Amino acid sequence: MKIRVLVIDDSALIRSLLTEIINSQRDMIVVGAAPDPIIAREMIKQLNPDVLTLDVEMPKMDGLDFLEKLMRLRPMPVVMVSTLTERGSEITMRALELGAIDFVTKPKMSITEGMLEYTEIIADKIRAASQARVATLQRHATSQTSGTAPAPLRNPLISSEKLLIIGASTGGTEAIKSFLLQMPSDCPGILITQHMPAGFTKSFANRLDSLCQISVQEAAGGERILPGHAYIAPGDKHLLLARSGANYVTQLSDEAPVNRHKPSVDVLFDSAAEFAGKNVIGVILTGMGKDGAAGMAKMKAAGAYNYAQNEESCVVYGMPKEAVAYGGVDEVAHLNDLPKLVLNYLIANSSRALRV
Repeated sequence: MKIRVLVIDDSALIRSLLTEIINSQRDMIVVGAAPDPIIAREMIKQLNPDVLTLDVEMPKMDGLDFLEKLMRLRPMPVVMVSTLTERGSEITMRALELGAIDFVTKPKMSITEGMLEYTEIIADKIRAASQARVATLQRHATSQTSGTAPAPLRNPLISSEKLLIIGASTGGTEAIKSFLLQMPSDCPGILITQHMPAGFTKSFANRLDSLCQISVQEAAGGERILPGHAYIAPGDKHLLLARSGANYVTQLSDEAPVNRHKPSVDVLFDSAAEFAGKNVIGVILTGMGKDGAAGMAKMKAAGAYNYAQNEESCVVYGMPKEAVAYGGVDEVAHLNDLPKLVLNYLIANSSRALRV
């Protein structure tokens, strides 16, 4: 059975290009193309598609308004088609919060050539969306943690010597938000690689920074990694952990994609294994593919303790499943339980260290 896709975009050119790209894949087909959400609403009823691609900015009804109504009345997998602008990236972050599975960007120049270059990426995201648990994403969107601030660790040794290293992909923006909301202001420094294109990670970091107890920023490279701070890989660079004297620091790399990703989770995990070893707690969250699996096994071999999100709470159970299969995972847990498990592990192991 082919994945049945409905394309919604006010641009006839984009509708045509997306149709051409999707129909060129053996496992998917465009069953309809709508110029606005009003027409799309009727087409959804008639055609019963598996996945929608949805333009962010459209006439008659804004893409976000349509998405919000859709997720309330008939939740289904949606891949947003976004403009690479500051406003576009902020709207896209909001779309992911509302329940969109993922997004692709329209090129600024040479739209036809640019979109055709994205063929593999677009196809991958539609495949991931077709496998996604929309209900899981809906639960993430509606179940924000309570307004009580996470209790501080009150242990400078834990905060300064340990590191949390996180990797995620499809569904990861909401999973990361859920995790970080439960981190206290004196938690160990956190490095994060989320698969995301350039131009969107800054909006993502700013959004998290406004919501969390901890400080969240897009990594610039060369920052000293501080307790109570999270550093997110920029969308067009690999993020690595490095050392400068006694301090851990961030490092950015412009090397080629790894596992077809830049930033790559494996690149971050490999560097954490090399430079921090037993001081690392690794976390792998929802996502399609196997990026991070080999790196997590290296972290474990170097002495890290690693967690994977369980199948039930993943939007796409790909990366955590591969990490478990690779032998790099110590514990598998529901997303809601992961922050508490990580903090309890830090406290218990610091107590053991003090007793010794």
